[in-house]
Amino acid sequence: MEQAIFRALGDATRRHIFEKLADGPQSATALRDGMAISQPAMSQHLAVLREAGLVQEKRVGRFTEYAVAPQGLAVLGGWLAKYRAYWPERLAGLEALTVEMERGGKA
Repeated sequence: MEQAIFRALGDATRRHIFEKLADGPQSATALRDGMAISQPAMSQHLAVLREAGLVQEKRVGRFTEYAVAPQGLAVLGGWLAKYRAYWPERLAGLEALTVEMERGGKA
């Protein structure tokens, strides 16, 4: 699942669509506002995001609304949690190196 998520978000257009959906549910037409993208291309991008588990759709009358899928965010959060402990240690090491360099020590 992680691979599909990162493949989906690896495309700048899909990242932009996903970011727009972070503001709340929207139709494909609303998502296309301000983007130079055709309706079929938007449908394809939404399909990739949906298949990756990042977007869910809901019928509202004649229209379909798209929204960020919470379960997709949970997968992303889980992936980030693996590295959360790693960064403070690395940043502390970088800070120590920077202090040493400012004091005129060797790097």
